[in-house]
Amino acid sequence: MQIGQVIRKYRKSKDMTQEEMANRLGVTAPAVNKWERGNSLPDITMLAPIARLLGISLDTLLTFRGDLTDEEVNGLIGVLNEKLKTEGFEAAFRWAKGQMEQYPDCEHLLLWMSIQLMGYRLNGLHAQEHEAYFLSVFRRLLGSSEEYVRTTAAECLYTYSIQQEQYDRAEEYLDYFSTQNPERKRKQAFLCERMGRREEACKLYEELLFSGFQILHTVLQSMLSMELKAHNLEKADYLAGKTVQLIRLFEMGPYQEAVVMMELARAKEDREETLRCAEKLRASVGETSSFRDAPLYEHLSFREISGEFQEEMKETVDALFREEEGFGYMRGSERWESFLRGLTDAAQRTADE
Repeated sequence: MQIGQVIRKYRKSKDMTQEEMANRLGVTAPAVNKWERGNSLPDITMLAPIARLLGISLDTLLTFRGDLTDEEVNGLIGVLNEKLKTEGFEAAFRWAKGQMEQYPDCEHLLLWMSIQLMGYRLNGLHAQEHEAYFLSVFRRLLGSSEEYVRTTAAECLYTYSIQQEQYDRAEEYLDYFSTQNPERKRKQAFLCERMGRREEACKLYEELLFSGFQILHTVLQSMLSMELKAHNLEKADYLAGKTVQLIRLFEMGPYQEAVVMMELARAKEDREETLRCAEKLRASVGETSSFRDAPLYEHLSFREISGEFQEEMKETVDALFREEEGFGYMRGSERWESFLRGLTDAAQRTADE
């Protein structure tokens, strides 16, 4: 990066126009423009005022080297590993520190060299002597515009704080994780446990389990639907079995199981299995939220399911069974017709009541 590019980068980071910069330095706006375009260089007497105005060091202003590519970063990390093996920690640290000072804006280099050195010295004699330097690098990287760099630096600081039993400080670093990141909630639960907040920890862990089931169930259902559309019944049967295992593991109730197996029975046009699933589905329609009573989720609060909603669910399921298009292959089955008549009679009794 040429000096003009450095000036432009840090001027823009301060939301300063070329004219504003020129006025504060006592030069003309065209002069600043020429610096940034590389058509001319600032007078040597201007270097210190420029650095102060931009809030950077002279070393940074005069750094003419470009940003490192990922390949170059990986190459330097490889050299560091070799130096750690052959020259020892102290020599490797001095070399790495020099590289990081040479490329102060290469966040990936700063991050991975610090991680490498921090991990290497954990069980050594260098913890107290060098940890302040690594921690300062990680704290600086918390201000990165790149989420991956921010969260990785926060992860390092969180882990260090846990090791030092500085739980309040560790909790502060969780703010750098997205609220959509389940790792944030898991780490929060772990901290709550360490800090004696057991009930809160249990609730957080149970929330993770519940949301984890929803994600896994959705994925398996999507895979199952895809195989059913391709009429790959062997793979569909396998996926349906896995989905049922998941439902049982997370105690989601018989209704969820019956829904899955009904999909498979319809695809196979298996009359016996369809009837069995239909009976199970209809019998368990009032248990769609049976997971509410499972010990696995005892610290969670769920919205109450009204009797009106359950009746609507029954009507929806009954209407599904009567669809000719979806269950045409059941035509002529006396047991199926008897099942449908039973649904009609039940609906009539409910209406009479």
